[in-house]
Amino acid sequence: MGEPVAIRTLTDEERLDWIRLARAQNVGTVIFHQLIRRFGTAGAALEALPELARRGGRERLKIPLRAEAEKLLEAVRRAGARLVAACEPDYPRLLAEIEDAPPLLSVKGDVALFGLPAVAIVGARNASLNGRNFARALARDLGQAGYVVVSGLARGIDGAAHEGVLAEPTAPARTIAAIAGGIDVVYPPEHGKLQAEIAARGALVAEMPPGTQPLARYFPRRNRVISGLSLGIVVVEAAARSGSLITARLAADQGREVFAVPGSPLDPRCKGSNGLLRDGAVLVEEVADVIAVLGSRSSFQEERPAGFGAPAGPEPAADELEKGRAPLLELLGPSPVPVDELIRRCQFSPAVVMAVLLELELAGRLERHAGNRVSLVLQP
Repeated sequence: MGEPVAIRTLTDEERLDWIRLARAQNVGTVIFHQLIRRFGTAGAALEALPELARRGGRERLKIPLRAEAEKLLEAVRRAGARLVAACEPDYPRLLAEIEDAPPLLSVKGDVALFGLPAVAIVGARNASLNGRNFARALARDLGQAGYVVVSGLARGIDGAAHEGVLAEPTAPARTIAAIAGGIDVVYPPEHGKLQAEIAARGALVAEMPPGTQPLARYFPRRNRVISGLSLGIVVVEAAARSGSLITARLAADQGREVFAVPGSPLDPRCKGSNGLLRDGAVLVEEVADVIAVLGSRSSFQEERPAGFGAPAGPEPAADELEKGRAPLLELLGPSPVPVDELIRRCQFSPAVVMAVLLELELAGRLERHAGNRVSLVLQP
């Protein structure tokens, strides 16, 4: 078996390779990490991409030029930020553990916060005054207890949570804001001052390239970063259908604790958070309820392991791959199926199955779904 990817600082040339690989056509976050584990470096993976895509059925694959990667890196630096790769020591340890961790993060602020235990606080944008006050007080108390407060800098509960940590100018500003757009984009506009203060005293992180406007489709990606940075997530107020519930689901999928604050059954802004409690979330009335579950700061392991990611299996032989392609295509269809079930039902090793799926995904013929499920993209 191969070894996990080593934790190390990239050279400038390697950082450009990571940018190019991460932005190559059909290379999503999961497949990016598979490629790094399989080939060892982004440079080697870039060399292998065209042939892998050809095996999957695509003759040409768009790969950004080096000049494009240099332009993106320069834009990050102009914004006063750094581009941190998932293999580097300054990358958030908890976030690196999730399957679809962003390969690269733009970071502005204090990276030391990534080594401290963190709790996310999220909730309704149109939050009530009581909800905002509770989020503000809970964030303040968590900060005083040694926790970092993570949120998404949105209106309502998110903004109140950040404000609660920043309210005392002499206290440590233990807050991280994960934003949906580029590191240089202010959103919402009225949070410009708050965003600048977080960057100066706490930390600001963004997965999207500089200049990216925070479109609706980017918020679920941002939400999985919020939960991935945290040991647990507290939902203060959330409607029956809201982004906060998406974040709570992602947190549960990532093995994080889910907490919720009870609210009036007459308030539609509490339907979602009350529903989480009904489904088994931990009830929160004060900071002690969170600490009782997560424990004290001293129980958090600040050191990152020497490597990250699951070890790569042995490279399957060419004849094994050739034999496996047609039977696996036959098992796949437009309805998502678990990868584990594919492995059980076919007569090939997991290494062969994963290699064939990787080829199909690079060719744009495979789509990934939540719960480690995949489906075939029907060709026009």
